[in-house]
Amino acid sequence: MAAFPAARICPLAISSSAERKRLQSRCNAMLSLDETSTSRRFLMQNAAVSALALLNLNCGLMLLPARAEEKAKDDEGLVGALQSLFDPNEKTKSGKVLPKAYLKSVREVVKTLRESLEEDTKDMAKFRRTADAAKESIREYLSSWRGQKEVVNEESYAMLEKAIRSLASFYSKAGPSAPLPEEVKTEILSNLTTAEDSL
Repeated sequence: MAAFPAARICPLAISSSAERKRLQSRCNAMLSLDETSTSRRFLMQNAAVSALALLNLNCGLMLLPARAEEKAKDDEGLVGALQSLFDPNEKTKSGKVLPKAYLKSVREVVKTLRESLEEDTKDMAKFRRTADAAKESIREYLSSWRGQKEVVNEESYAMLEKAIRSLASFYSKAGPSAPLPEEVKTEILSNLTTAEDSL
């Protein structure tokens, strides 16, 4: 396109060679000015693109620490989840680290014993089922954790043992089919709640 305006300025039908050279030099000067402005425009465009690229790179570099922090948190969450999945211990609300199997066993005893104590004694079949489930979970708990050094000093262990002893003491004195008095039931439920809250 730049050649067309120059062609209008530089007519080829000029007779004298001196005149032709003079016009030709003027024509070349116009072409070189046109080429220069095009190259300047090209240079400016490239400079603008380069500046934008630098700004983007700079902004990206500024965000890298924040993104790295987010990634570390995500990795920590994933790694933490995997570690907790394979870790045999669990941190309690109080901050103590106890075996997961112990915590599961205590929760099971508390749940089944509470259900048994809160069951209506008028429906004997249902009461027997809940009492048998509680008896079984207590047996498993005692066979697994009685005398274990890592849990013996734990409040949940002491409170659960107290609840089990109260229940056993009552039934050994009154007989296996005697109805549980409210004060004994309340004491046992209180001990169960304390044991559960300390986990």
